[in-house]
Amino acid sequence: MKLKEMLSDYQLGEQPKWDGEQIITGITDSSRDITDGMVFVAIAGFEQDGHDYIPHAIAQGAALIVGEHDSPEALPIPYLQVANSRQALGQLADKFYQHPSGRKRVIGITGTNGKTTTAFFLKHLLEQQGFSVSLIGTIYNEINGIQYSTPNTTPNAEKVHELIAASNDDFVVIEVSSHGLKQYRLEGVAFDYALFMNLQHDHLDYHKTMAAYFEAKALLFNKLKPDGEAVVNTDDSWGLKLAQRLVAKGTPVITVGHQEDAVMSIKKMTNQAVTLDISGKLAALDPHMPGEHNLYDIAMAGAVIQDLGYPLAAVTEQMRSFAGVPGRYEIVDLKNGVHCIVDYAHTPEAVSSILTSMHKDGAERITHIFGFRGNRDATKRDEMIADSTAQSARVILTTDDLNDVPEETMRQEYAEYQQKFAGMHKIDVMMDRTLAIQTAVNDSRKGDWILVTGKGHEKYKTAYVLPTASDKETVLYLKNSEK
Repeated sequence: MKLKEMLSDYQLGEQPKWDGEQIITGITDSSRDITDGMVFVAIAGFEQDGHDYIPHAIAQGAALIVGEHDSPEALPIPYLQVANSRQALGQLADKFYQHPSGRKRVIGITGTNGKTTTAFFLKHLLEQQGFSVSLIGTIYNEINGIQYSTPNTTPNAEKVHELIAASNDDFVVIEVSSHGLKQYRLEGVAFDYALFMNLQHDHLDYHKTMAAYFEAKALLFNKLKPDGEAVVNTDDSWGLKLAQRLVAKGTPVITVGHQEDAVMSIKKMTNQAVTLDISGKLAALDPHMPGEHNLYDIAMAGAVIQDLGYPLAAVTEQMRSFAGVPGRYEIVDLKNGVHCIVDYAHTPEAVSSILTSMHKDGAERITHIFGFRGNRDATKRDEMIADSTAQSARVILTTDDLNDVPEETMRQEYAEYQQKFAGMHKIDVMMDRTLAIQTAVNDSRKGDWILVTGKGHEKYKTAYVLPTASDKETVLYLKNSEK
């Protein structure tokens, strides 16, 4: 692409060495990735300011610098000043990759809980209908059948457009985080379907209030294509508010909930299946993953499948071949008859839901192991402990990601929670996560259940006593040690 084509929507003005015929070879916000002919977008980050790396980008061969600050003096290449560098990165990437989302069927999923599971459900069900599906999300990105690791739920704007452009698949399913929306990582992406799962107590260290958190999530629905549709869980009060707002704007909305007038009205929920009424026809969906939270996820995925013209009656059978979601309700049966579940649950609602599901599955005595992340939303901690102690026979607080918080500081905070809840429930503290799991396994008896939450598929960032790298690895290591 020529520089004049990339900048057709901007006024560059008088610039040194301004050559509209210059061939642009790429775009990035990292000066380390610059090669000859690329555009460098300088972003003022939370820890570093990209404007400080402009000289390095020029030395690496950048053809254009984009930034928010006034133009540095005597630059040897053109400089484009913009009001918002993050937004400009998305807009320029969209143009460089020739509007890739406009050439694809793109599905975006947002919500506090359920994004990953619903994305995996949708990918599987679409593939069952004969489509190929790319996935951009929390656990990995998968493009054209090849999986790539990912550091964020939603990559930066340039990477999102690059992945969509690289996809030869029929659909692209994207997990959309509130951080990604606020930070313009989806700028320029247009969606055929946008799903709102729920809004629960989380990320208030970043958003400050639930109302601000909601508005961040709602940004996704401004990105629908002219014929795009919203799918909204109206059993969630914030989802109901969103649906009403979208209807008032004239946006097509597929509502999913217990309301009689919901497009997909929920008539019955057991721990295993959800029965939906669509225009007077009933369909029971069993995701083969127990729990109310998974039933909402399959209902939301089913809404898309139904809207695409495929029968919901086939979903239960099609889900029999579903391989599961890494770190989501993964069950390991130990030798002594103990059932151990590893799950990513990290909000009060998610913890309560999974514990309720375990009791419905027959769990009578549960040991729950979890921890809190340093420098993250502390306002949800009391509620999480209350939910855990209400449904667990034993609670063990342990290390999650410390995020530069000293372990002793976190241990002191845990001691305060021990004191606070002492009158209602005994809480143990074991800072070594692997030993906490080992203790729960060793102390359990036949028929007991163990729940390990908070990290799910994630690898440990802390070195522990046992030679394992994740919760599931730890559980399997202990299982194999029993032989």
